[in-house]
Amino acid sequence: MLDPLLFGEIDPPQRLLMGPGPVNAHPRVLRAMSADLLGQFDPEMTAYMNQVMALYRPVFGTQNRWTMLIDGTARAGIEAALVSLVLPGETVLVVNFGRFGLLLQEILTRIGARFETVDAPWGEVVPMDAIRTAALRIRPRVIATVHGDTSTTMAQPLDGIGSIAREVGAFVYVDATATLGGMEIAADRWGADVITGGLQKCLGGPSGTAPITISDAAAEHIFTRRHDEKGIRAAGAVDGPAARIASNYFDLAMIMDYWSEKRLNHHTEATTMLYGARECARIALAEGLPARFARHKAAGAAMSAGLRAMGLTLFGEDAHRMTNVTGVYIPAGVDGESVRAMMREAFEIEIGTAFGPLVGKVWRLGAMGYNAMKHKVLLTLAALEATLQAHGHAVPLGEAVPAALAAWDATV
Repeated sequence: MLDPLLFGEIDPPQRLLMGPGPVNAHPRVLRAMSADLLGQFDPEMTAYMNQVMALYRPVFGTQNRWTMLIDGTARAGIEAALVSLVLPGETVLVVNFGRFGLLLQEILTRIGARFETVDAPWGEVVPMDAIRTAALRIRPRVIATVHGDTSTTMAQPLDGIGSIAREVGAFVYVDATATLGGMEIAADRWGADVITGGLQKCLGGPSGTAPITISDAAAEHIFTRRHDEKGIRAAGAVDGPAARIASNYFDLAMIMDYWSEKRLNHHTEATTMLYGARECARIALAEGLPARFARHKAAGAAMSAGLRAMGLTLFGEDAHRMTNVTGVYIPAGVDGESVRAMMREAFEIEIGTAFGPLVGKVWRLGAMGYNAMKHKVLLTLAALEATLQAHGHAVPLGEAVPAALAAWDATV
């Protein structure tokens, strides 16, 4: 019989998470998540749900009624959006410039959709003219893109994408997992129909729920696929004329009815995660979104300046760099994983590795959410300087921190 004391109480190290996410959660978020649970139809609980909808509208830059949460990690939001918008056999144009553009293709393949891509090399973004040319050629049902792809640390410009979609009669889907709450998200100005995010990056919360906003036009389309499951079907319910959404759990038509006055009993809401998401948005709005975006920009500028002051080379285009994640080439002759291990074991700081063609070539350093703070950036740079020196790689000692300080002050 297993001894219940064998593993001991959970007591993780107090590690500073300065990779591409997740990052350390804000203490206020963790405190909110320790509050008592409520029944899913308790009036206090449904009031909190309505508050979450109101709080996330400005975070998404929208007036959309359908602004809510999908229970599950950020990928749950992505999958819910695509499986509810796109029918098997329909065509999607994927704006592809990194790992998460490839993820969109993976999910679309599983849905049975067709897709074509408009591509940029890792470290670049796709020109809007190229997106328009491809959209005019293939006339897709959806134009799908990532906003900030942490695999390449690039942020795709999105002003104008809505007008392209309207020109060809398409919807726009945006994965803003890595940028929501740290860079401007402008759903209404962009003309984006569905945008999804996550808490674990710029919003300073844990992974586990996915904020989403849905335009009226996209909601109308999704409701044409409404097919309530038999066990919760109301008397007189009328199904939509279009094909049933292939996933029950990610069926946005039923989830929207759950978040509406109907309170359809689709699933049991992840109460603790809703508390956390609510507090994430309260913190962001109390700080002020422009000030929050400026703080992330200052943190990214400081990180970049400090790395360059060490003689390191940044990955990707400066013009389209995400403010919250910075890629840097691993110096020749340096064991990148050994450096990461020493950063973690000697300094309790985690920095990120890379994916795909960048494996073993690039580190990714994040400064977002609760970690987009001057002292955390400086501690990370000082630790990396000492670690590189310990690995026999000569760096200009004492240059990184002053350079980062100057860049922070110049940015804010």
